[in-house]
Amino acid sequence: MTQLFYEFQEFKKILCICPCCGNLVRFSDLKLNVKNFIAHTWLDDYEKKEQRLSEKEENFDEREEKLREIARERGRKKAEEIFNNAVLPSFKALKLDPFDVKPILNPIDFVVFNGMNKKEKVNNVIFLSKEYSNKLLCEIRLQIQKVILEKKYDWQVARIDEKCNITFE
Repeated sequence: MTQLFYEFQEFKKILCICPCCGNLVRFSDLKLNVKNFIAHTWLDDYEKKEQRLSEKEENFDEREEKLREIARERGRKKAEEIFNNAVLPSFKALKLDPFDVKPILNPIDFVVFNGMNKKEKVNNVIFLSKEYSNKLLCEIRLQIQKVILEKKYDWQVARIDEKCNITFE
Protein backbone atom coordinates (compact mmCIF):
# COMPACT_ATOMS: atom_id res chain seq x y z
CA MET A 1 0.00 0.00 0.00
CA THR A 2 2.80 2.43 0.81
CA GLN A 3 4.38 1.71 -2.58
CA LEU A 4 1.10 2.66 -4.30
CA PHE A 5 0.83 5.85 -2.26
CA TYR A 6 4.43 6.71 -3.07
CA GLU A 7 3.76 6.25 -6.80
CA PHE A 8 0.71 8.45 -6.62
CA GLN A 9 2.76 11.17 -4.91
CA GLU A 10 5.30 10.86 -7.70
CA PHE A 11 2.54 11.41 -10.27
CA LYS A 12 1.97 14.86 -8.72
CA LYS A 13 5.48 15.82 -9.77
CA ILE A 14 4.83 15.07 -13.44
CA LEU A 15 3.39 18.05 -15.31
CA CYS A 16 1.57 17.85 -18.65
CA ILE A 17 0.41 20.42 -21.18
CA CYS A 18 -3.10 19.99 -22.54
CA PRO A 19 -2.98 19.79 -26.36
CA CYS A 20 -6.42 21.46 -26.63
CA CYS A 21 -6.19 24.49 -24.34
CA GLY A 22 -2.50 24.65 -23.46
CA ASN A 23 -3.13 24.58 -19.68
CA LEU A 24 -0.51 23.09 -17.41
CA VAL A 25 -1.90 20.20 -15.31
CA ARG A 26 -0.54 17.54 -12.97
CA PHE A 27 -0.54 13.97 -14.20
CA SER A 28 -2.40 12.95 -11.02
CA ASP A 29 -5.26 15.34 -11.95
CA LEU A 30 -5.77 13.90 -15.44
CA LYS A 31 -9.00 12.09 -16.19
CA LEU A 32 -7.89 9.27 -18.38
CA ASN A 33 -10.25 7.45 -20.72
CA VAL A 34 -10.02 3.66 -20.80
CA LYS A 35 -11.59 1.27 -23.25
CA ASN A 36 -12.54 -1.37 -20.71
CA PHE A 37 -15.43 -1.12 -18.24
CA ILE A 38 -14.51 0.60 -14.95
CA ALA A 39 -16.23 -0.68 -11.82
CA HIS A 40 -18.70 1.68 -10.14
CA THR A 41 -17.45 2.89 -6.72
CA TRP A 42 -18.83 4.70 -3.71
CA LEU A 43 -16.94 7.80 -4.84
CA ASP A 44 -19.01 7.88 -8.04
CA ASP A 45 -22.20 7.87 -5.93
CA TYR A 46 -20.80 10.56 -3.67
CA GLU A 47 -19.83 12.82 -6.58
CA LYS A 48 -23.27 12.37 -8.16
CA LYS A 49 -25.00 13.32 -4.87
CA GLU A 50 -22.67 16.28 -4.49
CA GLN A 51 -23.50 17.46 -8.01
CA ARG A 52 -27.27 17.16 -7.36
CA LEU A 53 -26.90 19.11 -4.12
CA SER A 54 -24.92 21.80 -5.94
CA GLU A 55 -27.67 22.08 -8.58
CA LYS A 56 -30.32 22.37 -5.86
CA GLU A 57 -28.30 25.13 -4.17
CA GLU A 58 -28.07 27.01 -7.46
CA ASN A 59 -31.83 26.70 -7.97
CA PHE A 60 -32.46 27.93 -4.44
CA ASP A 61 -30.06 30.85 -4.89
CA GLU A 62 -32.07 31.88 -7.94
CA ARG A 63 -35.35 31.72 -5.97
CA GLU A 64 -33.96 33.10 -2.69
CA GLU A 65 -34.31 36.82 -3.50
CA LYS A 66 -37.89 36.34 -4.71
CA LEU A 67 -38.72 34.43 -1.52
CA ARG A 68 -37.11 37.14 0.60
CA GLU A 69 -39.11 39.85 -1.16
CA ILE A 70 -42.35 37.92 -0.65
CA ALA A 71 -41.48 37.48 3.05
CA ARG A 72 -40.63 41.20 3.37
CA GLU A 73 -43.95 42.18 1.81
CA ARG A 74 -45.82 39.79 4.11
CA GLY A 75 -43.96 41.25 7.10
CA ARG A 76 -44.79 44.80 6.06
CA LYS A 77 -48.48 43.97 5.71
CA LYS A 78 -48.47 42.24 9.10
CA ALA A 79 -46.67 45.20 10.70
CA GLU A 80 -49.20 47.59 9.17
CA GLU A 81 -52.03 45.43 10.50
CA ILE A 82 -50.49 45.35 14.00
CA PHE A 83 -49.89 49.10 13.87
CA ASN A 84 -53.46 49.80 12.83
CA ASN A 85 -54.81 47.60 15.63
CA ALA A 86 -52.55 49.17 18.26
CA VAL A 87 -52.74 52.81 17.26
CA LEU A 88 -55.29 55.33 18.40
CA PRO A 89 -58.47 55.53 16.32
CA SER A 90 -57.77 59.21 15.59
CA PHE A 91 -54.42 58.22 14.02
CA LYS A 92 -56.17 55.57 11.90
CA ALA A 93 -58.37 58.25 10.39
CA LEU A 94 -55.25 59.96 9.00
CA LYS A 95 -54.51 56.83 6.89
CA LEU A 96 -50.75 57.07 7.34
CA ASP A 97 -48.27 54.43 6.30
CA PRO A 98 -47.03 52.98 9.62
CA PHE A 99 -43.49 52.78 8.23
CA ASP A 100 -43.53 56.57 7.73
CA VAL A 101 -44.34 57.13 11.43
CA LYS A 102 -41.34 57.46 13.74
CA PRO A 103 -41.78 57.72 17.51
CA ILE A 104 -39.97 60.51 19.35
CA LEU A 105 -42.22 60.51 22.43
CA ASN A 106 -40.94 63.71 24.01
CA PRO A 107 -41.85 66.53 23.50
CA ILE A 108 -43.59 65.43 20.30
CA ASP A 109 -45.07 61.90 20.26
CA PHE A 110 -44.51 61.04 16.59
CA VAL A 111 -42.95 62.49 13.45
CA VAL A 112 -44.43 61.32 10.15
CA PHE A 113 -42.34 61.49 7.00
CA ASN A 114 -45.38 61.24 4.74
CA GLY A 115 -44.74 59.24 1.55
CA MET A 116 -41.24 58.10 2.51
CA ASN A 117 -41.78 54.34 2.11
CA LYS A 118 -44.37 53.89 -0.63
CA LYS A 119 -43.48 56.77 -2.91
CA GLU A 120 -39.80 57.04 -1.95
CA LYS A 121 -40.37 60.79 -1.74
CA VAL A 122 -41.29 62.67 1.41
CA ASN A 123 -44.29 64.90 0.65
CA ASN A 124 -44.37 66.59 4.03
CA VAL A 125 -43.37 66.17 7.65
CA ILE A 126 -46.13 65.92 10.24
CA PHE A 127 -45.79 66.20 14.02
CA LEU A 128 -48.38 64.14 15.91
CA SER A 129 -49.08 64.34 19.63
CA LYS A 130 -51.86 63.57 22.01
CA GLU A 131 -53.22 66.46 23.96
CA TYR A 132 -51.89 66.58 27.52
CA SER A 133 -52.74 68.75 30.49
CA ASN A 134 -49.05 69.13 31.41
CA LYS A 135 -48.38 72.90 31.17
CA LEU A 136 -44.62 72.57 30.67
CA LEU A 137 -45.04 70.09 27.82
CA CYS A 138 -47.71 72.27 26.16
CA GLU A 139 -45.42 75.29 26.45
CA ILE A 140 -42.53 73.45 24.78
CA ARG A 141 -44.82 72.31 21.97
CA LEU A 142 -46.01 75.89 21.41
CA GLN A 143 -42.38 76.98 21.18
CA ILE A 144 -41.72 74.28 18.57
CA GLN A 145 -44.81 75.38 16.63
CA LYS A 146 -43.66 79.01 16.73
CA VAL A 147 -40.17 78.10 15.47
CA ILE A 148 -41.66 76.16 12.55
CA LEU A 149 -44.20 78.84 11.63
CA GLU A 150 -41.54 81.56 11.72
CA LYS A 151 -39.11 79.27 9.81
CA LYS A 152 -36.42 79.78 12.44
CA TYR A 153 -34.93 76.33 12.14
CA ASP A 154 -31.84 74.89 10.53
CA TRP A 155 -31.22 71.46 8.98
CA GLN A 156 -27.95 69.83 9.96
CA VAL A 157 -26.69 66.37 9.08
CA ALA A 158 -24.67 64.55 11.73
CA ARG A 159 -22.82 61.30 10.97
CA ILE A 160 -22.01 58.85 13.77
CA ASP A 161 -19.30 56.27 13.10
CA GLU A 162 -18.72 52.86 14.76
CA LYS A 163 -16.66 54.50 17.53
CA CYS A 164 -19.53 56.92 18.32
CA ASN A 165 -17.66 59.95 16.96
CA ILE A 166 -20.00 62.61 15.58
CA THR A 167 -19.17 64.73 12.56
CA PHE A 168 -21.40 67.44 11.13
CA GLU A 169 -21.65 68.05 7.42
